[in-house]
Amino acid sequence: MRRICSCWIAAGLMCAAAAPVAAQESAGAPQTVAGIVDFLVTNQAVQTGDFERDRAAAAAASDAISRALLVNLTSVPLASSSSGFLYRLNPQLGTMERTTQSFGSFFVERALTAGEGRASFGVSLFTSGFDQLGDVKLRDGSLVTVANQFLDEAAPFDTEGLTLRVRSSSITLFGSYGVTDDFEIGAALPLIRLTLDGERLNVYRGEPFLQASGEASTGGIGDVALRAKYTLASGDIGAVAVSGEVRLPTGDEENLLGAGDLGVRVLGIGSLERGRFTLHGNGGFVLGGVSDELNFAGAAAFAVQPRVTVSGELLFRRVSDLADLQLVAAPHPTITGVNTFRLTAGEPGTTLANVVAGFKWNVEGTLVIGGHVAFPLVRHGLTAPITPTVAIEYSF
Repeated sequence: MRRICSCWIAAGLMCAAAAPVAAQESAGAPQTVAGIVDFLVTNQAVQTGDFERDRAAAAAASDAISRALLVNLTSVPLASSSSGFLYRLNPQLGTMERTTQSFGSFFVERALTAGEGRASFGVSLFTSGFDQLGDVKLRDGSLVTVANQFLDEAAPFDTEGLTLRVRSSSITLFGSYGVTDDFEIGAALPLIRLTLDGERLNVYRGEPFLQASGEASTGGIGDVALRAKYTLASGDIGAVAVSGEVRLPTGDEENLLGAGDLGVRVLGIGSLERGRFTLHGNGGFVLGGVSDELNFAGAAAFAVQPRVTVSGELLFRRVSDLADLQLVAAPHPTITGVNTFRLTAGEPGTTLANVVAGFKWNVEGTLVIGGHVAFPLVRHGLTAPITPTVAIEYSF
């Protein structure tokens, strides 16, 4: 499920140092999404007089962009494994009863399991059109990769800017099963579709020239998640649990569908569940995968009526290997009075934060349909203005 389209270069604009690279890339276009990103970032016409520094900065910028894509595609929280229906045995009546009226949240885990022998499965669908990388817009050419500027002039006289259009769509199949009243296992299978296209534009003294362009699309299985949750203690108004998740490297790393390494997440869960109103808090860490990280999340859900629950969630992630991009200036080695600006990766370690708001509707029986939207609270890494999601879940 892969389509690679034209990658071409205005060869007459290439500097002598970059010409061999251009000829090679135009003769055989990169065959992966990661290759397209690297091609667009590293293909350079602005003459800086320092080829080694150019390549090092371009490689760092390309890796930062690819890693930002990977973080958003392979390590984002998947739909919660917690079922909307929680059951426990009433010892006085000898029957199974629902423990809360709320159907729970979307990403934040609840401490209680569905109950022994209870299973649920579902599917969620979302799409994101990413428009910023850090505080730089991707679609208007303001992402400058390299520039030359005289010290006595207000603006660069020779620049190259990158335009990227990135869209990710995913269908995630998920399910869980209550082995006992306190122990639950689950899994999630993401199916991802990624499209990317872009141009690199050289502007010399106000005259624009298209330097390079390329596009790619790919689709396939992402990194499969295996889960387990154990309720440590529960009472009339709440519970405490611990969960673990293993992300298997089943996705194609070269096409940015998978991290390429095994990832493990350990999570502590606390819940207050009483009637129509519930509160949930999660805190844990991730080792491996695309990056180590710390994550914290909280959610509140309220059953406005027996069949409808509304919820709000806050998600925070501290990703150790994610870095924003920055322009770094250095004196031009051969032209006096000129500074060269190169795009490169900043210091690693970035905090991502999102707010999620939505609802769940019990259509009939144990069939639940939900929808929510996610907004970024901070502009770090690759972000979309809004990410809508719809989900269907059935318990039995």
